[in-house]
Amino acid sequence: MVTKRIIPCLDVKDGRVVKGMNFKGLSDVSSPVELAKYYSDSGADELVFYDITASYEERGLFTEILKETARNVFIPLTVGGGINTTADFDRVLKCGADKVSVNSGAIRNPSLISEAAKLYGDQCVVISADVKRVGDGFRVFSKGGRIDTGMEAISWIKRCVDMGAGEVVVNSIDTDGVKGGFDIELLKLVTAAVKVPVIASGGAGSTGHFIDLFKSVPDIDAGLAASVFHFGEIKIPDLKLELRKNGINMRI
Repeated sequence: MVTKRIIPCLDVKDGRVVKGMNFKGLSDVSSPVELAKYYSDSGADELVFYDITASYEERGLFTEILKETARNVFIPLTVGGGINTTADFDRVLKCGADKVSVNSGAIRNPSLISEAAKLYGDQCVVISADVKRVGDGFRVFSKGGRIDTGMEAISWIKRCVDMGAGEVVVNSIDTDGVKGGFDIELLKLVTAAVKVPVIASGGAGSTGHFIDLFKSVPDIDAGLAASVFHFGEIKIPDLKLELRKNGINMRI
């Protein structure tokens, strides 16, 4: 049985971890270095670090904070934000990242995915898709959820995987920060469309939401969350024990 993963997400703005709702209304949480070390020590399986305004502000990712964060964690680290070229991949990997997440950069230049996959391997390239319901379908948004690209989400994600993305993070803008549960409908569509690991992001508000995620979408590989972990509403060791009690295979 495949082991499922629990992944905290650090959304970093101006060198601090922040959290909002539906990608808006950001409030300060903590130091990314301190929080990353806490999660590494608490049994998180991996960690995601997003410089959430790098793409919108059209600048590179905060290198020094990333280096210090990487030095303090001993679990796989995925990093994203302002990734527009293979040189950005190279810089972030040299700072200590294990995988690189690309979103707006791939929307602007889809060939970035295949170029990075050839240079660093599929396992290193993560496509992060910010997805929102528009009418009866799902659309991809860019620039931190600010701009509707007009692209249908499932076909875009499948295209990215076909080009070499080895993992998919599905960020549901509709459920982000609302704590009403993961977007099960969206996640079922994505896991049916691709054969690479898929990570669910957006909507976790309780341990029950994680149980529902893994039971309702058996092919999902991981559950990602931020505020419920940051504010101590869910402790990762307790979550993993409860998931295991419910028949979900966890590394404890």
